[in-house]
Amino acid sequence: MARLKGRGVAAVNYPTGMNLGGDPSQALIHATTTGSFVITLSSVDLGQGIKTVGAQIAAETLGVPYESVMIDTADTDTGPHCMGTFASRGTHRIGNAIMMAAKEAREVMMSVAATELEVDAGDLVTDGKGRIHVNGAPDKGIAVLDVALAAHFKHGRTISGRGMYLKPKSEVVPETGEMDPDSCQAHACTIAEVEVDDETGDVTVLKMTNAYEIGRAMNPALAHQQIVGGAWMGISHALYETTEPYYPSRAHGPLDFSEYLMPGPGDIAEMDSVIIERPSSNGPYGAKGIGEMTANSPIPAIANAIFDACGVRVTSMPITPEKILRGLDALRGNPN
Repeated sequence: MARLKGRGVAAVNYPTGMNLGGDPSQALIHATTTGSFVITLSSVDLGQGIKTVGAQIAAETLGVPYESVMIDTADTDTGPHCMGTFASRGTHRIGNAIMMAAKEAREVMMSVAATELEVDAGDLVTDGKGRIHVNGAPDKGIAVLDVALAAHFKHGRTISGRGMYLKPKSEVVPETGEMDPDSCQAHACTIAEVEVDDETGDVTVLKMTNAYEIGRAMNPALAHQQIVGGAWMGISHALYETTEPYYPSRAHGPLDFSEYLMPGPGDIAEMDSVIIERPSSNGPYGAKGIGEMTANSPIPAIANAIFDACGVRVTSMPITPEKILRGLDALRGNPN
């Protein structure tokens, strides 16, 4: 019996968004009488943090505090159109729509502020703390709250904006098959270190080292959490999850989630990740998508690490102890 250690490397590039029907997302934004801003979306936050990132983008564009922005999302009956939460598109597509809506709302806000201060709107700036003032003259200003009140009760205006992000459709070139299917591409590389028990076939993922190039990281803490969560899913796909372990036979297939194998908290490997920022030309503040690819590179990295550890190359998932033991038997000249 031996515990064999190995190291594997895998890299991916991953598209942000898609090109079907322009892949549109829309956003609406309006100010309340309290000086806060509400963004209405039909997009869904699956836990990836679009509510947080969307509020960040809106606050930065409006020039107001993050705490004054609220996201109202996931009602497709009443919200503006969104293609959905998939294809690592949320931050890029929805973020662009939010940014466009916030720019339009900002123009109205600055116009009302200019009227109240009797100055030109082009001379005004925001301080990011809830106040608008003449550039270079902080004392000549007005609170965003007072601008909102004036818009509603004095000028009969709504501080609002609409954002509609749509990528022009890219048709396929018949002669070459060439097209432009996405908006930008993110990149990742994972190094997996594993230990294989050559008596039981069990695999332990000891450590994963990751590098992710995702454009501008809008929220680095959330991005790191996505990397950890995606790596967990990658470990799960590589070593555990299946509904048909002996497909096409249904033998030993799970009948409910109590029998469905997934790694537990104790199976999460030591994680060391870095984010490389190379802003995209068309993402909100340079952002790309990170979502789905966080589960991609860990899978081949683990498979390569297992091969490095024991010489067994498994080409179907999950890489079960049975497959490894059968591979070891074959290497030893004992085919079964």
